[in-house]
Amino acid sequence: MMVRCIVISLTLLCTNYFASYTKAQPHDISRHRSKVYAFVNGNWFDGKSFIKKTFYTQNGILISTKPHHIDSIIDLTGKYIVPPFGEAHNHNVEAHNHNVDGFDEKRFLALKDKYLKDGIYYVKNPNSLPRTTAPIKNQINIPESIDVIFSNGSFTATDGHPIEIVKRNQDQNVWTTADGEGGFYYTINKPEDFTDKWESLKKTNPDFVKTYLLYSEEFEKRKNDSNYFGWKGLHPSVLKVMAEKIHKDGYRISTHVETAVDFHNALVAGVDEINHMPGFRTVEGYGMDMYKISDADAKLAAKNKTIVVATMGNMIRNIFNTIDTVPASKEKKEMVIYNFNVLTKNKVQLAIGSDKYRENSRYEIENIARLNIFDNVTLLKMWCETTVRAIFPKRKVGYLKDGYEASFLVLNGNPIKDFKNTGRINMRIKSGMILPVF
Repeated sequence: MMVRCIVISLTLLCTNYFASYTKAQPHDISRHRSKVYAFVNGNWFDGKSFIKKTFYTQNGILISTKPHHIDSIIDLTGKYIVPPFGEAHNHNVEAHNHNVDGFDEKRFLALKDKYLKDGIYYVKNPNSLPRTTAPIKNQINIPESIDVIFSNGSFTATDGHPIEIVKRNQDQNVWTTADGEGGFYYTINKPEDFTDKWESLKKTNPDFVKTYLLYSEEFEKRKNDSNYFGWKGLHPSVLKVMAEKIHKDGYRISTHVETAVDFHNALVAGVDEINHMPGFRTVEGYGMDMYKISDADAKLAAKNKTIVVATMGNMIRNIFNTIDTVPASKEKKEMVIYNFNVLTKNKVQLAIGSDKYRENSRYEIENIARLNIFDNVTLLKMWCETTVRAIFPKRKVGYLKDGYEASFLVLNGNPIKDFKNTGRINMRIKSGMILPVF
């Protein structure tokens, strides 16, 4: 059968074509998504290197077998194609600006565009206020926007993190009493507290569950001391009981940790994901050994296939900014490098997340790159493979393979030779739809 198509050069596609596309109405976008494209003359990332091949997009899926009908052939002119990136820890996808009561659409659209501009299609929000995310549900998880999952409220102990965040917003009259217990968090002090509150949280339809451990080795010391308000969390034994019930109901669990003992206790409890590498923020008076992950725990994390979302970017940036003026910065740098090395040596899955409200995971990956302990292939795989799987473990995303979602980035240069090329994005395709230029 004769293939009827038109050939579009990448240069033309990025100028005149997009000028008209950005003005399209929603029904035009739907028709555009249904088109069958042939992407030729591109170098595609296979997890190790780049190989020359042709891929086709049909019904939002990547295929390597030539379809009977092709609408357009897009010449990639030797450019480099990688899967989209992920942000495995950020709380910034919401409808509310802290200074605005209601849906700040302008802010949300700017945030969405920033993510897509940076090549980040997938976002995980581990602790959110359901009433601030409900208004944007019809503006996410669609081809022309970012895909996001939410934990909704979280589990902590009385006066534990993140209750101090809620109190601050309540004191500023931004959040209400209802946004505290039963909204942003649920307090669990003993196993008997869990059943009813778990049923309440489930009614909010969380995508996964967020829990907190903070300085759990000092749980008894901190639990009734107001000086530690916001610097404590669940009792480890309670978390273990909770995890068993949460898993039985089919949910994955992410746990915030601060110290190496928290890391150990989270593993023993059987959580699926650890949020923060120990030492992402340190406390004066505590030595760096408190934050160093043991070789045995790294082995256990690998055995359990526990994903670690490091969120070390801000710590790394501060280290480099003060390395010549603050003696403790050298000790912190050694601790950070030690933890990354012990995890990678034991093949622990590392995901990228910034936990910075005004940034995204590009901030995180660029700061990690400054340590010079990972090669560019490893950094790339962390960001576009492990991170994306941490967000959507059941979807066919994160790889450029037959039958996977037709979502990818076209880069002007080879990111293995120069990692800065991850930011030199020439073209963005999501679910088979060509996104506008940002």
